[in-house]
Amino acid sequence: MAPTLHHIWYGVGFTPATHSGGTQLLVGCVDPRTRRFTEAANEKKEAWAMSLSEQYLEVDDLHPIDIVETLATRHEWDFDRVADDQIAMAIEGQWRTYSVTLAWSSYDETLRMICTFDMEPPEGALPALYEVLNLTNDRCWAGAFSFWQAQKLMVYRYGLVLAGDQMASPEQIACMVETAVLAAERYYPAFQLACWGNQTPEQAMQVAIAETYGRA
Repeated sequence: MAPTLHHIWYGVGFTPATHSGGTQLLVGCVDPRTRRFTEAANEKKEAWAMSLSEQYLEVDDLHPIDIVETLATRHEWDFDRVADDQIAMAIEGQWRTYSVTLAWSSYDETLRMICTFDMEPPEGALPALYEVLNLTNDRCWAGAFSFWQAQKLMVYRYGLVLAGDQMASPEQIACMVETAVLAAERYYPAFQLACWGNQTPEQAMQVAIAETYGRA
């Protein structure tokens, strides 16, 4: 069944927006395509950010969500400008399509981002999943994962603080989105193996650490 991309609130009001995307099943084979995906993403991000920086060189008051919308348009991502301060996107990865939502909170001057995908692990697998989450977050310095059991969502979230009327650069926003998707791509197999692959949390993490894995 194709996953539904949910845009959930956390600290600011996220209006739900729905997109459809395919899902792929992990079988534990080895494939270097994820590394190629990372390299291609880096090249596209650098080219896009340089172009956009030149385009907005003289703009002093550009809204960060406007930059995100330009990013989504350049990459031909499905997106919904939910409100002036919020945008929801669907970004296709190697494993599945991810829901990425960014919202600007003027209250604490933070650009907030969540990257989510549907996940409904068996009740008995939750202790192993939470242990894998702890091991995963030990390796994530920009953002962190959490499992929202009520919504059945795996969530990666990050907040870029822009206090003092600072403006986010195109490079910063491109890096935020790229980091979220690549983190989800890297650790998705570990979550799957811990819940359905009869792997210990440590064994599941070895797959993510190796950075080369396959799909079917």
